[in-house]
Amino acid sequence: MLATAAARFAVVGHVEWCDFLVVDRLPRVGEIVHVADHFAEPAGGGAVAAVELARLGGSVDLFTALGSDRYGRSSRRRLGQLRVTVRARYQKQQQRRAIVHLEKGGERTITVVGSRLGPSGADPLPWRLLDGAAVYFTAGDAAAVSEARRAAVLVATARAKHTLAAAGVAIDVLVRSGRDPDERYEPGELTPPPWAVVTTLGAEGGTVELADGERMRWPAERVDPSEVVDTYGAGDCFAAGLTWALGRGYQLRDAIAVAARCGADCVRRRGPYRRVAPDSDASGRAEEGVGGIG
Repeated sequence: MLATAAARFAVVGHVEWCDFLVVDRLPRVGEIVHVADHFAEPAGGGAVAAVELARLGGSVDLFTALGSDRYGRSSRRRLGQLRVTVRARYQKQQQRRAIVHLEKGGERTITVVGSRLGPSGADPLPWRLLDGAAVYFTAGDAAAVSEARRAAVLVATARAKHTLAAAGVAIDVLVRSGRDPDERYEPGELTPPPWAVVTTLGAEGGTVELADGERMRWPAERVDPSEVVDTYGAGDCFAAGLTWALGRGYQLRDAIAVAARCGADCVRRRGPYRRVAPDSDASGRAEEGVGGIG
């Protein structure tokens, strides 16, 4: 059983500049629909998890890669306003972007433009900051996974399982959606196996399977259907909450309860963090290392 008390938290992962479009429903083929509201944020699994960790409290670093265009620089600036310290190397390509349709009733549909940018372990980033931290991994190369293993607690998404397998390091907790085929995981795909595999099943809660074969179910945090605004980022907030609680020394079942509350809070707000107000005092951090390494 994990037992630690991390002083620092970090995410090793990716950022997508997202244009959020609020619509009554998705357009049918050839149809024009009107947008009721729209806004833009740096999001994607890495960014959303980092902001959620900052909301929970503690120092948060995001190890990532950014495009060298205005969207990459805007992502850095905005994440700084949201109390995330960005540690990134600019790549000679455009920032990955996404268009997110948020439908009445809470569903989200995403169209992604460009390739995912993740950090490389060879990037001259301050990896030493991960020593003893609680870390969530969403994207990067195998060398970045090895750097992330400096952590006292390492949580990772099953979407990165091929990179995790190539790294061959121990993952403490693997998080996956039981309803997303891109997050399928079968025992034996990672060696050594994760200490725990946490599977989310939306309003049904989810399951945990430990490496020793023990299984348990856990309940979802109840959300009244009338409270659901949209589901974008709920899974990322769940993973961040789990990382934070394990880093604080919570037992696994209690940590999952914290994670479930984070996911439930996310579906009650528009976008992944629209209720988080920018902090002008934090904005200066967003500009550190512009043009190079943060």
